[in-house]
Amino acid sequence: MIPLEKSKRVIYLDRRGARGRRPVAAVSFGVLGILCLTYFGYQFLFVNTGTRFYMIWGLMAAGCGGISFFLAHRAWVEKIPGWLRRTIQVLFGMGVALFLLVEGLILSQFSASPGAGADVCIILGAQMKETGPSDVLQRRLDKALEYLQANPETLVVVSGGQGDNEPVTEARGMRDYLVARGITEERILMEDDSTDTWENLDYSARLIDKKEDSVVIVTNNFHVFRALFIAEKQGYQAVQGMAASTHRGNVLNNLLREFFGVMKDFLLGKRS
Repeated sequence: MIPLEKSKRVIYLDRRGARGRRPVAAVSFGVLGILCLTYFGYQFLFVNTGTRFYMIWGLMAAGCGGISFFLAHRAWVEKIPGWLRRTIQVLFGMGVALFLLVEGLILSQFSASPGAGADVCIILGAQMKETGPSDVLQRRLDKALEYLQANPETLVVVSGGQGDNEPVTEARGMRDYLVARGITEERILMEDDSTDTWENLDYSARLIDKKEDSVVIVTNNFHVFRALFIAEKQGYQAVQGMAASTHRGNVLNNLLREFFGVMKDFLLGKRS
């Protein structure tokens, strides 16, 4: 038999040893925070996306660092009621599962390739710069060119208005790009009032017959799933997607941004 006083000391020493080890969760969040901070720095220094969404990686780095610091202090964690800890764990698990599900849907259209002979090809707009189409938009245009050259009977709708930081409407810039590469103006329909994906497709539908025409929507790979979701919601009857590539260094940023876009569409039921 071990005296009560001695047994208490043994238990106390054991717990001190446990406290000396950083919990796996704290280490995991710490590593995740470092990765987010690294990617944020890469986006800031080397990738020009035209938006400031990349700043979310800095916020995530700070959040993961704060969680890691908190979890590393076992005494702080133990002050949280057990029921609340379990609730947080369940909600966190559900959030991760939802994120993976949505990303799986997005990735399911990452290599979308349409059949030949569509009536209309719709190119969704993106930023126009003083020097011409942004990288994102040029990739869409070059992909559409491949299809239009292989399918000379297909008409094309260039869709996009003019933002505050754009020298011309996106539709005008896209038309000029296509004409300079051999697509005749007679094949090009311009929709130059839209400001987002929902309007791109809604306003483009006024130039075609969305119930009768077979339509190919051209956008970047990360955006195809949501574009098709919106098109089907708006009543497009025969629609396919065509996936243009994305700058490799911006894939993770676009996938995260698109997650929020998809959730917004599902929850609000309309706008993009």
